[in-house]
Amino acid sequence: MQQTLSLRLLPAEAASSSAIQEAIARETGASPETITGFYPLRQSIDARSRQPRVLLTVQVFINEPAAERPRTAFAWEDVQNSRRRVLIIGAGPAGLFAALRLMEQGIRPIVLERGKDVRSRRRDLARLNKEGVLDPDSNYCFGEGGAGTYSDGKLYTRSTKRGNIARILELFHHFGADEKILYQSHPHIGTNKLPQIITAMRRQIVDGGGAVHFESRVTDLTVTSNRIMEVILQDGSRLPADAVLLATGHSARDIFELLHRKGIRIEAKPFALGVRVEHPQELIDRLQYHCPVRDPFLPPASYSLVQQVQGKGVFSFCMCPGGIIAPASTAPGELVVNGWSPSRRNNPYANSGMVVSVEEADAARFFRQQQPPGNPEPLLLMRFQQAVEQAAYQAGGGGFRAPAQRMTDFFERKASSALPDCSYVPGLTGVNLQEVLPPFVFEDLRLAFRDFGRKMKGYYTSEAVVVATESRTSSPVRIPRDNETLQHPQIVNLYPCGEGAGYAGGIVSAAMDGEKVADAIAGQHKG
Repeated sequence: MQQTLSLRLLPAEAASSSAIQEAIARETGASPETITGFYPLRQSIDARSRQPRVLLTVQVFINEPAAERPRTAFAWEDVQNSRRRVLIIGAGPAGLFAALRLMEQGIRPIVLERGKDVRSRRRDLARLNKEGVLDPDSNYCFGEGGAGTYSDGKLYTRSTKRGNIARILELFHHFGADEKILYQSHPHIGTNKLPQIITAMRRQIVDGGGAVHFESRVTDLTVTSNRIMEVILQDGSRLPADAVLLATGHSARDIFELLHRKGIRIEAKPFALGVRVEHPQELIDRLQYHCPVRDPFLPPASYSLVQQVQGKGVFSFCMCPGGIIAPASTAPGELVVNGWSPSRRNNPYANSGMVVSVEEADAARFFRQQQPPGNPEPLLLMRFQQAVEQAAYQAGGGGFRAPAQRMTDFFERKASSALPDCSYVPGLTGVNLQEVLPPFVFEDLRLAFRDFGRKMKGYYTSEAVVVATESRTSSPVRIPRDNETLQHPQIVNLYPCGEGAGYAGGIVSAAMDGEKVADAIAGQHKG
């Protein structure tokens, strides 16, 4: 007999197979020896009471041979000699998952990535953190695997209607991710493990006859009669284009500028901008688990906060328990910070983006106070984003030092005389962030911190440090596409895809969008 059970367990019980089996016996009334096996279907934590519980749904086998968790079978064709080929610009999750999906349908993907492979990219990140030397093509945003590879690997998404989430998680597991991502409510791989998984994906593409070219930045397009005829690379190479899947990510400003210069339609897209907030992880554990010391069988605690302030949404973004704040800049003279966690989430700090929604009207008002935007409307929000990053770099004093302030001093509008310890390796510079952030962003954050402190007692504290600026939450540009064919409405063989085109927000949603666009291309380019 098979049965699906929902169990409510102590953390220590949920970590023990024998304790789970005992709970199954109590729940079903079956003798323990008749329970032949089980596997988890869903796992989450209920921390609303003084004693947190693990909510575990399991598939149970009683008096019959136990079966393993069903697996999705993947079959990639050898596409070396396929006459159908697609140029994929960008090797982030959208581009890689699109490439794999095309190979399932007999189409040869040729992936063009401006950055380096994961191993070489790691060395560039070390130089950025320790020496303040930025490679504009190899950093936390650009390179094999995209921004997700070295910025955490959270796989949670609310985009349940955009595609098959379970299939994406199965693919990650197939290429080496822990089985736990298949059933945890907030799956997470970790920055220390993602590079090996991304490398395995690339090997599958190359071994199956596809191609992945690194340090191959696209610099121009040859467009004739509303069709891309050639894609031109930084070394002058010209690649003929049958179909072009554009998956460059949210930070490829040069691509947005190239499309605009070519007269290819793009649109300004609202996004969110703010800061990174870092607390001691022990403090967040105490607040969320309602106990002086976290149970060792519980993971480091996270939080999710949202508040309407003066008619605008202020919300936490990309919360990283046991994490690290990192420099995510992509150009000299600009400062961007992001967060990531290793798989064990065992660093002593918890950080999260805390951001404010930004509309076109906000950017227009800002530039009237500051300077002309320099470009017509489609790039207005991108220019706003860029201006704030440049102000943060200048305030930090160079070398990618970040301007920062204690949370209580932020609220009181005064520079901090001293800053708490922080995970940000390049270092902090104490400033009054009122002089760095746009006025509406600063004031909305200031009021939100007070309100969050009321919702989550202890969150508002001098132990928390506010670090500027978290500005790459999503793309400030949307590249339009037809709802049915997913083609650009103007360029017939251009398929905008993923975060950079404005159709995804995170690893899983980008991967799903990559597969969705790959299916559209396959349906329109049958050989």
